Amino acid sequence: MRLALFDLDHTLVPFDSTLVWLRHLAGHGEIDAGRDDAYLDCCRQYVAGVMDVGGLHACALAPLGQRRVDEIAGWQARFEAEVLPAALPPAARSLIARHRERGDVCCLVTNTSDVVAAPFARALGLSELIASRAQRAGEQFTGAIDGEPCHGFGKVRHVGAWLARRGLDWRALAWSGFYSDSISDLPLLSYVAEPVAVRPDEGLRAHALAEGWRIAETLQDA
Repeated sequence: MRLALFDLDHTLVPFDSTLVWLRHLAGHGEIDAGRDDAYLDCCRQYVAGVMDVGGLHACALAPLGQRRVDEIAGWQARFEAEVLPAALPPAARSLIARHRERGDVCCLVTNTSDVVAAPFARALGLSELIASRAQRAGEQFTGAIDGEPCHGFGKVRHVGAWLARRGLDWRALAWSGFYSDSISDLPLLSYVAEPVAVRPDEGLRAHALAEGWRIAETLQDA
């Protein structure tokens, strides 16, 4: 297997996918007005180092608490139909298409919850998704994350588990690559054969330059 991995936020799309999702829901009156702004404030706290990734997920997933799975599925379908056709960069589709032409298995790997990431994966034509999993209790969401977030070295473990379910491991791969913008993805970038820093943040840019990794200032260059 040749495996091409793609981060979502600020890599395949130039925005925070959860914020766009929450703004869509608030605009339709599905969640309380201001939930999107509250999440944005949590993002600022996370970037400032005063909130951890668990707190960020709690803020993002709070509106799902006690909501039915089938209700959220309806939200996802409307979000995919109304928002994503115009929001997805053509360059993201082109990059994925180039990897498919090479025979690569393409997979979205993101810390974003699967509730938000799944519509993006479908819209991008990606059948494989590895994401932080929103916890379910029967037919309802709890508003929490189930298990380890797909973040930091957790991404390496999540991809490893995904491979194991297919009877594979990292050593069995003929080639692997990962596209990301964030220093938080350094563990997985360091694990693959070909890491690519896409519009990297300051920390990742410095590391990529030191290691001689490829840097793409735009998706067209990736």
